[in-house]
Amino acid sequence: MKRFLPYCPLFFSAFALAQTGPKIVFKDKDNTIDYGTVTKETDNGERIFEFTNTGDQPLIIKNVQSTCGCTVPSKPDQPIMPGKTGEIKVKYNMNPGPIRKTITVETNAVNVEGGMVALKIKGEVIVKQEPNPLEKKTNILMNRS
Repeated sequence: MKRFLPYCPLFFSAFALAQTGPKIVFKDKDNTIDYGTVTKETDNGERIFEFTNTGDQPLIIKNVQSTCGCTVPSKPDQPIMPGKTGEIKVKYNMNPGPIRKTITVETNAVNVEGGMVALKIKGEVIVKQEPNPLEKKTNILMNRS
């Protein structure tokens, strides 16, 4: 125990130093936005991931990229100051089918491994069901009777 005591201040000061710097915390649970079930006609595919710099130094978003060309992310140009919020905008092209995409965010944040954060979008784009013109005409004729 006597050997350990002289090292206590060194241990705690090293721990405190490791906690300083920019920190990124996203608003969305599990860093995921769920589009739900949507159609191209009723949804433009744009979503926003909001985050806060909970650290004590400016947060820099270095790069943001998607796993495919169907999802286009955009990042803030300026550093996010401590206590301030920022946004990463994502636009999905709304091709029919399931949405399962990952957006990788590269930062100088100290609270995530290597400064990298994975954001996810999920959901399903369905084709809007248009009634058959013949069925429409039949329904109109039947309602007149």
